[in-house]
Amino acid sequence: MPLWLMFLPVIAFYLVFKYAPMAGLVIAFKNYTFYEGIWGSQWVGFDNFQMLFTQSQSLQIIRNTLLLSVLSVVIAFPFPIMLAIMLNEVRRKWFQKTVQTLVYLPHFFSWVIVGGLVVTLFAQTGIVNVLLERLTGQSFAFLFHEASWVAIFLGSGIWKDAGFSAIIYLAALTSIDPSLYEAASIDGAGKWKQIRHITLPGIAPTIVIMLILAMGRVMEVGFDQVYVLQNSIVSGISEVISTYIYAIGLQGGQFSLTAALGLFESLVAFVLVLLTNAVARRFGKGLW
Repeated sequence: MPLWLMFLPVIAFYLVFKYAPMAGLVIAFKNYTFYEGIWGSQWVGFDNFQMLFTQSQSLQIIRNTLLLSVLSVVIAFPFPIMLAIMLNEVRRKWFQKTVQTLVYLPHFFSWVIVGGLVVTLFAQTGIVNVLLERLTGQSFAFLFHEASWVAIFLGSGIWKDAGFSAIIYLAALTSIDPSLYEAASIDGAGKWKQIRHITLPGIAPTIVIMLILAMGRVMEVGFDQVYVLQNSIVSGISEVISTYIYAIGLQGGQFSLTAALGLFESLVAFVLVLLTNAVARRFGKGLW
């Protein structure tokens, strides 16, 4: 009973902030107005979804969201794993703790601060362009070219979150029996072979769980990061679902249309989680 009492606030949190708001998804099938309210607004069925998928702008926004999310998973996902393995191999504790502190620190900065640093570094008169102009004689508009903007978007995300995400893998590494490394060393296995045959298989269940969770967030490109870095020149690649919902839904008052987009986003994420888990189960690493 004491354990259940401790768990009650968690249950209440999810019921109030996660499950109860699902009733509001009905406005995706209505022409919602403030005056008529959620239940009094006119029922329009799938008209909002039809409008959503016939607008070229909406399709481009969905494409941008998928592109940036898939790139984040493919490129950024391995970095915390590699960082955790490298930190685990450090034998000087003072150096290990110093590096850990430095790589964890960016996670606690808000995206407003990180975005300001990034813009300061890569602006036309920023530090990077000043150095580039001294070396090559010309500058480059990093934030105004789509390819370089995507690279900065991915790089800033890795810099901010890789260190903190590595904590989970460092915890998983502590569960590996040290005698396995000793036996492998006696058999002549070097560090690379030890990592390949002991370390990676040892943390494979954790990697699979984190990958499944990451796939559930594929359609959720962070609003803060995109909003502080985007500009009108690169809107063709930087306009994503979260910023579109803010601009059209909150500022433009088209709540039904953006609710439909949000529902579509959640359904795609749900399907991706199921598919990723189904693939993982074939290798005996499924989450359920």
